[in-house]
Amino acid sequence: MDSTRTTRSTLRSRRTWSAVGLAAVTALALAGCSDDRGATDSGDAAQSSTASPPSDLAAGQVAPDGATSDVVSGLESPWSVVPVGDDGDAFVSERDSARVLELRADGSTREVGTVAGVRHGGEGGLLGLALHDDDLFVYSTAEDGNRIQRYELTGDTGSWRLGEATTVIDGLPANTFHDGGRIAFGPDGMLYASVGDAGNRSEAQDRDSLAGKILRMTPDGAVPDDNPFDGSPVWSLGHRNVQGMGWAADGTMFAAEFGENRWDELNVVEPGKDYGWPEVEGTGGEDRGFVDPVQQWSTDEASPSGLTVIGDTVFVANLKGESVRGVPVSDPSTATEYFAGDFGRIRTVLPGPDDTLWFVTNNTDGRGDPRDGDDRIVSVPLTTGS
Repeated sequence: MDSTRTTRSTLRSRRTWSAVGLAAVTALALAGCSDDRGATDSGDAAQSSTASPPSDLAAGQVAPDGATSDVVSGLESPWSVVPVGDDGDAFVSERDSARVLELRADGSTREVGTVAGVRHGGEGGLLGLALHDDDLFVYSTAEDGNRIQRYELTGDTGSWRLGEATTVIDGLPANTFHDGGRIAFGPDGMLYASVGDAGNRSEAQDRDSLAGKILRMTPDGAVPDDNPFDGSPVWSLGHRNVQGMGWAADGTMFAAEFGENRWDELNVVEPGKDYGWPEVEGTGGEDRGFVDPVQQWSTDEASPSGLTVIGDTVFVANLKGESVRGVPVSDPSTATEYFAGDFGRIRTVLPGPDDTLWFVTNNTDGRGDPRDGDDRIVSVPLTTGS
């Protein structure tokens, strides 16, 4: 079944944070052990769909083109996936179990370790992952709030384990909902983190609170000298719940954000800018000094989570919308929708090996309708316009 549709969107914690150097934590991750539950010989039925690129795909833009295939199935509430090298290996986080899995190119998985002290419930748990200098950074919910830790990786391909952890930042606002949770290293080598408003909507406008913000830090948690607010990790404010971040080749930063009852947003993020929450949802805030989204969707058709930029296209994973959207970097007010309803909730999207796009289903997170084999990572070939 070909499920491609092109649309034009309607357009329109406090300053006592713990980020001074690295504080060693005493808890070590549990030792990794073999776990083949991701192998495809379980008898689970593979989902399949086919996508076609838009007929007017411009030069440099990228689009799914062909049939999907399962990379792995049988995952439990997967949240984040980060590639390890270029051959199809990756690390996967499971939100509720707090496990980090090693995914091999043949579709097998094994446990790398369990992140200690994770409290799961609602939208919290083990969330974002990022790799930097052979260390694994993890964003997770603990009893005293959300935190980012850096784990030393020991071993090698097929035997990776989580070593000692150090805390990069902790005490981030947390709640049952709106925990943010995405982390990524930008082209400047800095660590970016999305922090939800944690249900305290007014704090998204408070520069002295880390709730409802995108943060920018050095890899060890220090505040860069060129951040917009002196001595603060806050990069941008006025966010409700950002769960996707990525950069175009020219350095433009995009972020996908959950709205409340009306509009979800795709924003171009600039340092020091205010994106309006809770004073405004969607467009209409420019005359009040806020930055309008470059694209908005009704909350029924989106609930955007993970985001990645490949070539000149921004791909956005949609939970409630159950689709992947492709947005041209050169015209971010438009979008093409792929796989609508074919795989259920989609949490994360990322570049796969050999010119493919990977996306991660999220039907076992308590809000979806799990199908045989869920949850899964799905691969689809990409084509580039010329």
